Amino acid sequence: MSNTITLDYSIESSAIRAEIAQLQPQLVHWRRRLHQYPELGFQEILTADFIAEKLSDWGIDYQTQVAKTGIVATIHSNHEGKVLAIRADMDALPIQEENQVAYCSKHKGIMHGCGHDGHTAIALGIAHYLAHNRDKWQGTVKIIFQPAEEGPGGAKPMIEAGVLTNPRVDAIIGLHLWNNLPVGTIGVREGALMAAVECFKCTLFGKGGHGAMPHQTVDSVVLGAQIINGLQSIVSRNISPIDSAVVTVGQFHAGTALNVIADTAKMSGTVRYFNPKLEKLIGERIEAIIKGICESHGAKYELDYWQLYPPVINNSRITQLVKSVALEVVETPLGVVPECQTMGGEDMSFFLQEIPGCYFFLGSANEGKGLNYPHHHPRFDFDETVLSLGVEIFARCIEKFADFTI
Repeated sequence: MSNTITLDYSIESSAIRAEIAQLQPQLVHWRRRLHQYPELGFQEILTADFIAEKLSDWGIDYQTQVAKTGIVATIHSNHEGKVLAIRADMDALPIQEENQVAYCSKHKGIMHGCGHDGHTAIALGIAHYLAHNRDKWQGTVKIIFQPAEEGPGGAKPMIEAGVLTNPRVDAIIGLHLWNNLPVGTIGVREGALMAAVECFKCTLFGKGGHGAMPHQTVDSVVLGAQIINGLQSIVSRNISPIDSAVVTVGQFHAGTALNVIADTAKMSGTVRYFNPKLEKLIGERIEAIIKGICESHGAKYELDYWQLYPPVINNSRITQLVKSVALEVVETPLGVVPECQTMGGEDMSFFLQEIPGCYFFLGSANEGKGLNYPHHHPRFDFDETVLSLGVEIFARCIEKFADFTI
């Protein structure tokens, strides 16, 4: 692996103003520094220290240790106005990185495999720009550096800690670098952008025995197989075909030997949907199916079901603001993808339940450079030329927000 860091500072969009384009080398440097020292949720101590150091250098007021490791920076312009929040998550994933790059993770078994290092670098970039151009915009901007998006979730604890008050935030925006879209593309839509995330674990209690004498047993593997098949009917027969939903069993464990019928089996899975009205329905149907099949076989069960994140629902007015900016900074309208959705989840949803806001995707893949591995892959990486574009989008949203009616 080479020890030489080759930087690509090329900016493809002419819409990026000079003072932001000039930040590109620093944005890359900050992103790679963060990438080398990734930290898991609520353990982002080095990350928070790095952010605090930069904010202090720029004379920005900030609060540390919000929801353990979070930071909230508050930047006032020289003109009164509304309060807009920008949210950036900063945690990494428990993945061993396989990229052969000079800025590869130095923390074994941990890597920024979802672009949060880029989100944090972009947030630092807009903080730098705002602090050095206080006459060019109005009001106040709160930059929320959030821990633990990948789990168990840092947004809700930050809200409970009061990040949306003192001063009260009027609206919030955030972005996710997105390797499902090419660099320079922006995915933004009103309504549901990302899905609710719910999880379940179930243990089935049958009666074990010899594989040659099944009549003496209650086979937990047969139970599990019937339940898994039964769960697939929830989306196809209990949910309107107009709505989208997913029920996935990702784990199934049972048995110790090929000729022994297992007395217990364990399964776990995830549920995804866009429509908030489905919040209770799917969980109730899952338990009804498990209960019915177990009772018919004389078996018992234990089910643990919980909601991780609600769906990400964008406010129509703030989405119009972001979309208007997107149309300004991309080369053609074809660069704005209005129907970009994913069944992936995000705890940005908790902020959007509290105040109007918009979460959008900023395309970051570049197949020509080999930077198109999917999120959470051990070789995930993205085209860093997108960093200054992210700062430009935030800057324009802030400037337009002053005259924008929610």
